[in-house]
Amino acid sequence: MLRIMSYTPDGVIRTGLSIDEAKAILTDPESRLWLDFEATPPEGDEPVLREVFGFHRLAIEDALKQSHVPKLDDWEDYLYIVLHAVAIDEVHGGAVDTLELDVFLGKNYLVTHHDKQIDALERIWSNIGHDQRYHKNGVDRLLYRIADEVVGSYMPVVEALDKAIDDAEDQVFNNPTPRTLEKIFSLKRDVLHLRRVIGPQREVLNRLARDDYAVVEVRTRVYFRDVYDHLVRMHDITETVRDLVSGALDTYLSVINNRMNDIMKTLAVVTTLFMPISFLTGFFGMNFFAADPPYAFWTSAPVMVAVLVMMFVVPFSMFAWIRRRGWM
Repeated sequence: MLRIMSYTPDGVIRTGLSIDEAKAILTDPESRLWLDFEATPPEGDEPVLREVFGFHRLAIEDALKQSHVPKLDDWEDYLYIVLHAVAIDEVHGGAVDTLELDVFLGKNYLVTHHDKQIDALERIWSNIGHDQRYHKNGVDRLLYRIADEVVGSYMPVVEALDKAIDDAEDQVFNNPTPRTLEKIFSLKRDVLHLRRVIGPQREVLNRLARDDYAVVEVRTRVYFRDVYDHLVRMHDITETVRDLVSGALDTYLSVINNRMNDIMKTLAVVTTLFMPISFLTGFFGMNFFAADPPYAFWTSAPVMVAVLVMMFVVPFSMFAWIRRRGWM
């Protein structure tokens, strides 16, 4: 879906424009133009990006591939920026899903390209007609709004990860299972994936806040600096979440090891208790006396009674001795 919006500083907004109308608006320095490509075929996007805006072939290829970490390329007349929004993918078990957003920023236009719906972008598109601040400033301020919404979408995801870690820790102490370990490793992958996105994106916002670009006004840099500060705090929070995941994993391994030690201790005690019985039955079961039954040693009633007494007394005595030693 391709949607086009134009607006002017006096608040006139037009939507549902055609490509030819967008070309005409580009020639008007007082008008602002926003093109949003969502899940559109690359073969249809490439001619628009190349012929209407004159973007470089390499920048267009990067935008259509949708496989880049956050970055910023300065092409003098425009900037090519890759941002990443995040969301919880409920379809795939609540995993963290990153949504790539490719942005071209010019003097009076903004082009966004993404393969999936991004809620932060939808909110900006819906609110642009209600907030006069969008109309009074340039498209660089619109980019700030988008970046701020994208970064703001990180916090609910981090909070969901934190809650999932708490649930995993409860399972570790109450009823640890292999499924619990699988969940912990899944959370660890999600946190690492989030950190790999936040790190480069933090550098992108830092460059927008501090470097000199022809399409970014000096007064707008302070706004990008505010988003950069949010990402710095978000990075610190993810570090804490990563430590929590590592702690949950260590706790799980400790609990499992303790349970295994208890099991081995119980088995060792059982084996020790029955060891004298095995010896007695094996010893008196051997027919090493006279072969004539009247003289067989095991047929003697006193011997049989003594053996039975020993079979009962010895295990209980060893059990009491083991308890006294504090081995169980």
